Amino acid sequence: MKYSVSEQYNTVVLTFKGKAMGGPSATDLSNDIKKFIDDGKTNVVADLSKVSFMNSSGLGILISTLTSLRNAGGDLKICGASDRIESLLIVTKLITVFDHYKTLDEAVKAYN
Repeated sequence: MKYSVSEQYNTVVLTFKGKAMGGPSATDLSNDIKKFIDDGKTNVVADLSKVSFMNSSGLGILISTLTSLRNAGGDLKICGASDRIESLLIVTKLITVFDHYKTLDEAVKAYN
């Protein structure tokens, strides 16, 4: 699982790429989330538009990130999920847990 970090309008944007299946980068992401929270940056968007596959570990990472941010008074919004990933969210009923948007701009604007 690869990801990059950027900021738009006081919102942290995590752009995930490739296959979201956990692995060592999950620990890196957890550490990054802790740093964001320590810095008071608790509005985060996960851009999934470049994710080709997601398994239960990938879902677990999103849930863990959401929980950490909500416990700190923030939130995690997702955007750009492919039809395949959106179907996975529907089947697992996680579609009701996450605020989800078609585009990154819509997700970022939702915080303002």
